[in-house]
Amino acid sequence: MRLRSPRERLIQTLCYEAGGLLLSVPLYLLYSGHEAGDGAILMLALSGAVMLWSPLHNTIFDWTDLRLSGRAASDRPQGWRIVHAISHEATTVIVTLPIIVWLGGHGWGEALLLDLGLTLLYAVYAYGFHLLYDRIRPVRTD
Repeated sequence: MRLRSPRERLIQTLCYEAGGLLLSVPLYLLYSGHEAGDGAILMLALSGAVMLWSPLHNTIFDWTDLRLSGRAASDRPQGWRIVHAISHEATTVIVTLPIIVWLGGHGWGEALLLDLGLTLLYAVYAYGFHLLYDRIRPVRTD
């Protein structure tokens, strides 16, 4: 097998989102001044949306990388890790922007700036997370 199993993809996604929440909720509360409950609800909604999007994006990216290069995701070179992190976060903006407007009570402009800030935060986080995850749990090739 050269791609992660559905079970492994679920574990990867849950670990990624748990770490992301631990990082993003306190930062959002500092930025917005919202109550902890309101901020947590928004970040949980964003997390849920991303949890639906992430496995799809990662599977498509891994499949494409495998087809183009013949390598497993855990063997991905650094340049492609950067492309993976950026593509994940850039496409996530499309999914999350309406949620920030609706649940966060932000206007579209402020929501876009907030989403871009979260995107930058998560792009750096995604790079580090996936590098560490691939070292701890490499793709099984048996």
